[in-house]
Amino acid sequence: MKIGIIGSGHVGGALGTRWAKAGHQVTFGSRDSGTADMKQLLARAGSNARAATLQDTAKSGEVLLLAAPWPVTKEIVQGLGDLTGKVLIDATNPVLPDLSGLALGTTTSAGEQVAGWARGAKVVKAFNTVGSNIMENSAFGADKPVLFFCGDDAGAKGKVKQLADELGFEGVDAGPLTQARLLEPFALLWISLALKQGLSREIAFKLLRR
Repeated sequence: MKIGIIGSGHVGGALGTRWAKAGHQVTFGSRDSGTADMKQLLARAGSNARAATLQDTAKSGEVLLLAAPWPVTKEIVQGLGDLTGKVLIDATNPVLPDLSGLALGTTTSAGEQVAGWARGAKVVKAFNTVGSNIMENSAFGADKPVLFFCGDDAGAKGKVKQLADELGFEGVDAGPLTQARLLEPFALLWISLALKQGLSREIAFKLLRR
């Protein structure tokens, strides 16, 4: 796939690097693609990765990963241009600065807000419920960490499941995009357990069936 990374921080960098190494064509979008950090990221990602402006990244990618800080997400999305037909993976979480809660929820979600700003895009909420370190290395022995995703377009969700499964997760469809109202608080549970309850960032969730 041609994948555009909107937000090349820890999450975008981790996922983009692994997808590039898996053979996808990855473009890292940035307001300044010539920084030392970007050069280091491209060196890690290898020959399947390049850097471009945010607008060019959005235009060239068939699948876009949105991994920007929540306070600037609206501005970034609205500046990307026409996203009609694009699969837009929303990995954002609307957490408060002190990580004590969410800036919105219950009756809406960041995923639904993003869908409103990105008219015509096929928005899928995913890659928001574990830390970037787990995205870099998802190995837990014989177990696979679960990666829930939700959205309203079956084809878009199929692509997201493929991308999740390729990285060693068990991609699980959690339903329509309104389910982001549950996945975002679920992300806050991971944050709380990892950073406030002393379980460390080396944790992930697993889905058991019988």
